[in-house]
Amino acid sequence: MEENIFDGFLQVNSLFSDKEVLRHTHMPAKLPHRDTEVEAIMFNLVEALKGNVPSNMIIYGPSGAGKTAVINFICRQLEKKGRQIGRYVNPVYVNCRKIDTQYRVLAHLGNSLLEEYEQEDIPFTGWPTDRVFSELVKRMNLKGGVHVLVLDEIDHLVKKSGDDLLYNLTNLNAELDEARCSIIGISNDLKFTGYLDSRVRSRLGQEDLVFKPYNAQQLQDILTERAEVGILANVLSEAVIRLCSALAAQEHGDARRALNLLRVSTEKAEQSGDVVVLERHVRMAQNQIECDQITPAIAALPSQQKLVLFSILQIEHQGLRNIATGEIYEIYKQACKHFGNNILTQRRLTTLLSELDTLGIVTAKTISRGRYGRTKQVNSCIPNSIDAVKIMIDADELMQAVGDGNYRLQSRL
Repeated sequence: MEENIFDGFLQVNSLFSDKEVLRHTHMPAKLPHRDTEVEAIMFNLVEALKGNVPSNMIIYGPSGAGKTAVINFICRQLEKKGRQIGRYVNPVYVNCRKIDTQYRVLAHLGNSLLEEYEQEDIPFTGWPTDRVFSELVKRMNLKGGVHVLVLDEIDHLVKKSGDDLLYNLTNLNAELDEARCSIIGISNDLKFTGYLDSRVRSRLGQEDLVFKPYNAQQLQDILTERAEVGILANVLSEAVIRLCSALAAQEHGDARRALNLLRVSTEKAEQSGDVVVLERHVRMAQNQIECDQITPAIAALPSQQKLVLFSILQIEHQGLRNIATGEIYEIYKQACKHFGNNILTQRRLTTLLSELDTLGIVTAKTISRGRYGRTKQVNSCIPNSIDAVKIMIDADELMQAVGDGNYRLQSRL
C-alpha cells in the first residue's frame, strides 16, 4: 500500500474515549447546577402542552452560563412530550447574530414551517416585509398549535436593526386565528430592554430570568461528568480539572471556556506523546486558545477600531493604566493623521470603545468625575503573549505608518 502522511498519526493511541462530549455543542442528558433555571422555564412552557400561550421570556446571563444549552434541552423535551400527548408544539431556534435582519428572521421562521414536499420557500430577499409577515401568519395558522420562537443573541439584532422585529412578533397573536406563539429572547446584555421602544416593552410583557455565572466548584462538577465519558480513565492528573475550572471561573464562569481548556489540554498531551495530562498541558492550551480567539478578532477590526485600540496600547506602553477617554482621543487624532483617515468625534470614539469592550478586547468602565462630568476608564485585555500591534499591521499595511509614528502623550497631573 502506498504510504500516506497520515499513517503515523492514525497509529497514535488516543487519550479520548469520546471527544465530542467535551465540545460545548454536545447536549448532555442532564444539566448540572441549572435546576432552578430549568424549573422556572418549564413552569412557563408547560402551558403550551395545555394548549395555552406561555408568557414571553427574556433570559439574561454572561457567555458560557448555559442559557442556550438549557433552552435547547427544554425545547427538545417540550416537542417530544407534545408528540406523545398529541399536542402540536413547535419550538424554532434563531441565532440573531447569524440571522440579523427582520426580513431574514421572518423568512427563516416561515421556511421552518414548510413540509419537505413543499417547495414555496420565502426567498432570501426580494419580498416586501409585510408580505413575509403575512406568509408567516398563514403558515402558522395552517400548522395550528403553539409556536415557541427562541431568539438567541436578540440584543445584537436590536442594536443593529432596531426593534421592528419584536414589535411585529409581539403582534402575531392578534393576527393568528388557529395558532398561538410565545417569544423567548436570550441576551448577554442586562440592559437589553432599555434599547426597546416603550410600546414594544409593553407588548412584550415578558418574564425575566437571570443565569448567574458558574463558580469554580460548579465548573469542576461539569468537567468531571464530561471527562468520565469523554476521556480515558487515569489520564488526567489530579490538578488538571481543578486548574481548568479555576481559569474559566476567572473569565465570568464560562463553561465553554472550561470545556475547551480540558479538551485542548488533552490534545496537547496526546500530541506530545504523553500518557497523562498535566498542568503544563493546561497552560499550553490556555495560550493557544487565547491566541486563537483574540488574534482573528483583532485582525478583523475596522480601521477606526484598530486606531482606537492602537491608541490605548500606545498609552499603556508608557506604563499608564485606567486611561481616560480624553487621553485616548488625543493619541487617536495623531494616529489618524499617520493613517490618513478622517478623525471621528470624541462621542463616536466612546461608541467604538463600547464595541471593543463588547468584543472583550478592552474593558471600558464609566465613572463620574462630579462637576467635571463622566468619562471611561479603559484598559486593554490582551494577554502579554500576543503582539496586537503586529497583528494589526499584518492585517492592514496602512497601519505600518501608524506604528512607526511619533506620539506626544498628555501629562497627568
